[in-house]
Amino acid sequence: NEGVIYTKPSASKIAEHGGFSRDETAVMMLVSALGLKPAQSRTPVTTTQIAPTILLALGLDPKGLKAVREEHTPTLPGLGF
Repeated sequence: NEGVIYTKPSASKIAEHGGFSRDETAVMMLVSALGLKPAQSRTPVTTTQIAPTILLALGLDPKGLKAVREEHTPTLPGLGF
């Protein structure tokens, strides 16, 4: 069963952190900033795109982050900062 994790009962286990089913990997993201026009996008993005997008929105260079430079991480699409 997709999304079900089987394990032996344990007193030390407090919580699960999900799997890779669509319900656990497809999440809504809401971006709000002065000057942004209401829009909806269904473009797949990753959480790694959030940090460089915030830097860009603040007027800073996202390439100041080593990971952005090395992994060529893009900013979130369609925001027009």
